[in-house]
Amino acid sequence: MFTIALVAGVICGVIIFAYFIAIDQLRAAGANGGVLAHAPRATFLKQLETFLRPVSRMPAGTALQIRTKLSQAGNPVGLTPSGFQSVRYSSAALMAVVGLALGLVLPIGMPLFLEVPLAGAVFAIAGFLLPGLWLEQRIGQRRRQIQRSLAEATDLLTLVVESGMSLDEGLLSITERFHNALGDEIGKVLREIRLGRPRMAALEHMADTAGVPDLHHLVESIVQSDQMGVPIARLLRVQATEMRRRQRQGAQERAAQASSRMVFPMVGCIFPVLWIVLLGPAIIQVIKSLHS
Repeated sequence: MFTIALVAGVICGVIIFAYFIAIDQLRAAGANGGVLAHAPRATFLKQLETFLRPVSRMPAGTALQIRTKLSQAGNPVGLTPSGFQSVRYSSAALMAVVGLALGLVLPIGMPLFLEVPLAGAVFAIAGFLLPGLWLEQRIGQRRRQIQRSLAEATDLLTLVVESGMSLDEGLLSITERFHNALGDEIGKVLREIRLGRPRMAALEHMADTAGVPDLHHLVESIVQSDQMGVPIARLLRVQATEMRRRQRQGAQERAAQASSRMVFPMVGCIFPVLWIVLLGPAIIQVIKSLHS
């Protein structure tokens, strides 16, 4: 009965959703003189954002915080703060339905009127938190990409500047060479410069948004060099050498920690198998001798 009711509810929801979409199209046709405009179809996320707009409103401070995190994650799939909030609510609703179904199908010894709402609430909370965890994972992945590419990009920028080209041309060469998170961030800086934003302000905004310490130190050094009139090529060479040294030091530290990290997999996975292989035949022989 529950399955039949769930399927009927989903079908009714789809019919109602299609009904409202048809009403919107008819209104648009009436506004255009009875002709439907052949506008490009909105993506599913945009439609979801429009559908959940009344419940996805949030304070300006929260929206700014989410926008900053989306920018740090590289604006995945073109999400806006309200769109991300709509994804949160949709995920929570979907997981709540899953929790209610599991609460009915898998009893755990609690009364049914307590177990079903509790399972639905727990799954709804998990569904609400999952998009945030996914966003944090994207931010961490993007920061690691920037960190891995920064030393090589600094070397390229140093070579370009030492050859007599400007800093903007050096940044442009980075975007042409690196098709990853660092190239995207430098591309944003160049677009902001073309729109009239001061170069150093755009670089500082990139460093603050990216959240990578080495990139922040590099931008600070470039800003100080511009303010004090120090040749930027020499400063970039020093920064590139320092980044290589820090990368080498970090690799050595990770290599030193590898032996201690391998202890737990060896003790938990390898040693039991070795003991079974080595002592298994002897144990079988002892059991046979006891039975005989």
